[in-house]
Amino acid sequence: MEGVEFKEEWQDEDFPSWVSLCIVFIMDLEHISNLVDDLPKPKTTDVIRKGSLTEYTAAEEKDDGRRWRMFRIGEQDHRVDMKAIEPYKKVISHGGYYGDGLNAIVVFAVCFMPESSQPNYRYLMDNLFKYVIGTLELLVAENYMIVYLNGATTRRKMPSLGWLRKCYQQIDRRLRKNLKSLIIVHPSWFIRTLLAITKPFISSKFSQKIKYVFTLAELAELVPMEYVGIPECIKQYVLLFKYVLN
Repeated sequence: MEGVEFKEEWQDEDFPSWVSLCIVFIMDLEHISNLVDDLPKPKTTDVIRKGSLTEYTAAEEKDDGRRWRMFRIGEQDHRVDMKAIEPYKKVISHGGYYGDGLNAIVVFAVCFMPESSQPNYRYLMDNLFKYVIGTLELLVAENYMIVYLNGATTRRKMPSLGWLRKCYQQIDRRLRKNLKSLIIVHPSWFIRTLLAITKPFISSKFSQKIKYVFTLAELAELVPMEYVGIPECIKQYVLLFKYVLN
């Protein structure tokens, strides 16, 4: 698989305990507590009594049909609640092409992720996960790179290590093989520490594909920026950073 595979330790269901302890150490307790299941318990009035059926109007049926979308991940079809993830769909976008051929630039903007304090956070993340992987399948035809925009992102919007690991494991073999570069823009101390901890469990070839970029000017030297959508919050973040330096 051209070195994009995680080593055996990473693939084990029981992730090494000492790594987990290190990760817990660098996360604050508030962030960890927000990763518990926030699914609300249904009210008594929300529970359908046995033998009763919910009646829909024609308009409601039409709206319900628009709410769900099927994405094919690997060999299986997955249904995604598009209404639930509507505010977060900008998290993944097409940034054009680089080099010769259909080498795609895929932009992942973390600032568009839901906050971990959101109601139904795990439900949102489950549907967003399927949307991201399904969209990646549609965007990529040949080789591709991922531009991971980390700027202007609070800790509450950072996806957990488990969520990122799940994304990687669910990516089709073709996509893992064709990923040529992972560019992390405005990497935080947290991101760099997390990657440093997990580095011993990632193949050296995959590690070599990870690049840190600290300014948008540096990013422009690596990829054509014509179609790379930089969120407004990151532009403000850059302006604020320049103001502080001056």
